[in-house]
Amino acid sequence: MAFGTDELRVLRRALAGALHPTPLPDGDIQACLRLAESVDEAMREAGRLRDFLLADLTRYRQALPGSLTGYLELLQDALGAGYVPLPDDLAALRALRGSPTAAALLERCRLLAEQSVRARLAGRAAAADAPAAPAPRTRLLAAPRTRLLSIPGGRGADEPRRPKEPQRPAEPREPASPKPATPGRPMPKPSEVFPPRRRPAPPPERLAAG
Repeated sequence: MAFGTDELRVLRRALAGALHPTPLPDGDIQACLRLAESVDEAMREAGRLRDFLLADLTRYRQALPGSLTGYLELLQDALGAGYVPLPDDLAALRALRGSPTAAALLERCRLLAEQSVRARLAGRAAAADAPAAPAPRTRLLAAPRTRLLSIPGGRGADEPRRPKEPQRPAEPREPASPKPATPGRPMPKPSEVFPPRRRPAPPPERLAAG
């Protein structure tokens, strides 16, 4: 992919705006948007051309040995575009080993295939040796509420939880017997509160005279 002079100017202004954020004129913004659309279209076109190239390569490989020249040329173009040779390509090149071009391509494809296999194995080994990632926060939050309630006060989550004893039904209580009413003190009679006054006894002298 190659940029023209005008496209390079737009790209330079876009990079300058990214490094030093400042308000851009409307014309620069529209130019950046057009450049982005052009780049996206170029990427899509490159993907379509690669698909066509691989389809042609398959057809020429299936038509061997009559399509020897076209197959070798297409294979070279595909390798230049990052194509990793398949086992079918290696088998076809071994059958065409009598051609110097096919022999050279066979060695090149063999090296590329070995590098691809080693890269895949290294990636698998790295993935297997990588430490296990901690559980996401969402899983911890999704734990049952009973488990969260079983560790109040900062206690460990691994502490065994004692099963709760079943509650026994309350025994019926006997009705309390009514207490006998304490007899109140009887109200005193007037004669007890105010006793009758007794007459004074006559002096002894009067008694003797009579």
